[in-house]
Amino acid sequence: MWASNLRLSARALGLTAALVASAQALAQNPPVITDADIERVRREMPTVTDQDIAAARRKYGMPGDFELRYAPVPTPNVEALPQPLSRTPIDLEALARGYASQADAMTQAQGLATGPGLLVFVSLSMPRPTLQRLLDQAARAKASIVLRGFANGSLRDTVAQVQGLIGSRQVAVQIDPLAFDRYAVTRVPTFVLVRDGTHPIACASGSCAPTDSFLRTSGDVSLDYVLEHMRRSAPGFGPPADTFLKRIKG
Repeated sequence: MWASNLRLSARALGLTAALVASAQALAQNPPVITDADIERVRREMPTVTDQDIAAARRKYGMPGDFELRYAPVPTPNVEALPQPLSRTPIDLEALARGYASQADAMTQAQGLATGPGLLVFVSLSMPRPTLQRLLDQAARAKASIVLRGFANGSLRDTVAQVQGLIGSRQVAVQIDPLAFDRYAVTRVPTFVLVRDGTHPIACASGSCAPTDSFLRTSGDVSLDYVLEHMRRSAPGFGPPADTFLKRIKG
């Protein structure tokens, strides 16, 4: 066993001695670099001249202020864009004029101005004759038509349907889901008569009208019938009901 260890140690010493000898030989005899080697490296390395730099600047230079000012700006071809299948024109300007003329009625209906308010809560899914009758009476009474949301979730569809119902009438139409909560409206049509100077108060749904500040009636009836019923059942609301009845009857 001792003999085997001695042999391994001898081999390790021999390998170490060989490595030391090789390192000493390289240190004493470094590789020789000739002029030919240097010249060959010079030939292989590309030379960049001042002309090359100037040419690159001309080819890849940034445009100046003059070039940017007069560069053509592409204009999209609107006519080439996809068009809707239905090209029925919607006169938004006419609708806006009709709504603007009823701004006072809309403000009064929300209890933010002087004078009573009358709201008619409807849905565009109601029968068309019923909607047209209510719109006609609302236009004469200067009442506000209130919708919960958009028809088919589309503003365009809503405007198209409302315009078809309104025709040449001037009537205020609001899309106000909060008004349904404010007056606890759960079905349509519902009619709400609001006292003069009513202001919303805080409640669980955000804001509500005080219970003694409005009357609410539901049913597939005419607007004048509703007002007559309110006047008989709640004498305190007789004066505001008379205001709208006189307008309907002309």
